[in-house]
Amino acid sequence: MDFDLNKQQEMIRKEVRKFAESEIAPVASELDEAETFSADLTKKMGEIGLFGMFVADEYGGQELDYISYIIGVEEIARVDGSQAATIAAGNSLGIGPLYYFGSEEQKRKYLPKLCTGEALWGFGLTEPTAGSDAGGSKTTAVRDGNEWVINGSKIFITNGACELSLGVTVQAITGQRPDGRPEYTCFIVEHGTPGFKAVPMHKKMMWRASNTAELYFDDVRVPHENVLGEQGNGFHQMLETLDGGRLSIGAMGLGGAQGAYEAALKYAKTREQFGKPISKYQAVSFKLADAAIELECARNLLYKACWQKDKKRSYQKTAAMAKVYCSELMGRVADNAVQIFGGYGLMKEYDVERFFRDQKLLDIGEGTSEIQRLVISRYIGC
Repeated sequence: MDFDLNKQQEMIRKEVRKFAESEIAPVASELDEAETFSADLTKKMGEIGLFGMFVADEYGGQELDYISYIIGVEEIARVDGSQAATIAAGNSLGIGPLYYFGSEEQKRKYLPKLCTGEALWGFGLTEPTAGSDAGGSKTTAVRDGNEWVINGSKIFITNGACELSLGVTVQAITGQRPDGRPEYTCFIVEHGTPGFKAVPMHKKMMWRASNTAELYFDDVRVPHENVLGEQGNGFHQMLETLDGGRLSIGAMGLGGAQGAYEAALKYAKTREQFGKPISKYQAVSFKLADAAIELECARNLLYKACWQKDKKRSYQKTAAMAKVYCSELMGRVADNAVQIFGGYGLMKEYDVERFFRDQKLLDIGEGTSEIQRLVISRYIGC
């Protein structure tokens, strides 16, 4: 087995880290405090190639492997979860469904703009009464001639209502299957379509500088050519999208844990109590040692899942494992980081406070930790 990254992957890590530290780090706290989505930073992230990394060159993408994409997310998350959320959702949830399931016309129409960071795309799955139970969706679409009429709402949609939002992919019930279960179909809905309204959500605990939206569909009419893939294939498309999305959420957990660990390590080496740096006390050094161990384990697990995906092997079980492990790892590391900082760790001027808050979404988004364990338990035959 070869555990070395290739030269291109190493270069991506180096360049994205440099960008994150020089462009994002100086403004991350300010954007978080003001709950401000930065179109400027998003466009800059597009300029360095962080959108469409796994998309073919003919559609404006970078045509890189999935590990390269995950390294990009990881390095942004090492500095700021909000900007990493914009990248992760923009790629895995926005670009992904259009790229993997869209028609040739749809891909050529939307992907070039999305792959440059000029525009963003949302992924409309979660509803006020349908979170973990995605099959409990109530949004409907009824065919009327060559059009579909969509009614319903979605909630907690990243990149759904910012100034760069171009549109959303929406799952809706379009009928009933022979076994009595609902038939789901995905639709492309552009902003500006009559009856479609996107409202930004504020007062979030975490990812305060990312855009989160509520979406409302009131007799929204879209042409039949806006069906994504085939009618009735929507639930399958959503599940496949979430499988890939787990890898990017895992990368956010890994990157965030790395950032919190590095901050705590640096602080522990300079903060003195009772005449010596606190890193010399076993109570502190063991917390840091445990973090170093778990970071190594998490990185190997996540990269293995990406390798499986790149090799077109079954990766769903490993992706679920990586998502839950990396997400919860960040919680443990951020919690210990705040403890190491002591009272200073509770102050917004220190990044560990933001890491501590940003982590919680990772236990919930794109399948809760409980749902991941349910997925894993089914794979191991429970």
